Formats: sequence, structure tokens, C-alpha cells
Amino acid sequence: MPYLIGVCLALGIAGLAHLARFDRDRSFYPTVLIVIASYYDLFAVTGGSTDALVRESGGVALFVAMAWLAFRYSAWFAVAGLSAHGVFDFFHGHLVSNPGVPLWWPQFCLAYDVAAAVILAWLHIRKN
Repeated sequence: MPYLIGVCLALGIAGLAHLARFDRDRSFYPTVLIVIASYYDLFAVTGGSTDALVRESGGVALFVAMAWLAFRYSAWFAVAGLSAHGVFDFFHGHLVSNPGVPLWWPQFCLAYDVAAAVILAWLHIRKN
């Protein structure tokens, strides 16, 4: 169920962003990437784990850098960042022990990330 909800939410948000023309601004998807990446820091804080916060912040920094590259140079960096975050979600439990992460979150976020990356790639290809 988390996978289905993640895909449906990505489709809904992308559809709304397109209808409202939010996605015409080159900062939209990089900002989405930053927000997505920062949730693991939020979970570390809510779980009360300083160790998890430090470890998660390294990942957040990487995805913020990808978002900056996407904004500065090409939307393909956002596609790559969203895809990479999906891979990170898949392996997250083996990389970082974060007591604040809900059990369903990695599956949901993986589905959202991959769906959002596919949508953004499709939009970028269609535009060019």
C-alpha cells in the first residue's frame, strides 16, 4: 500500500504543479528534492537520535547539492537526485539506524521519488 500511495501522491502533486504552473519555475523540482531529503533529518529529531541526525545530514547535504546543480545547470540533476533518493530509501534501513522513521516510510518515499523522477524526465523530454 505505501508504494501505491507514493505513486498516486507523486502523480497528484505533479499534476497540480503542472495545472498551477508551479513546475514552470526551474526551482520547483529542486525544492521538492530538498524537502524530500530533509524528512530523514526530521525523523531523527522526532526520534531523539543525535547520531541519526548527524548521519542523515550527510545524505541531506548530498541531495541539496544535487538540487543546486539542477537549479543552476539542468533539470536532469533533479531527475538523478530523485532517482538516487529512491535508491537511498531502498537501502536506508541498512545504512542508518533512525528510530523516528515510520516503518512504511522507506517504501512510500521510494515510490514517490521514482515516480516523481519519471514524471520530471517525461516533462523535460516533452519540453525539449
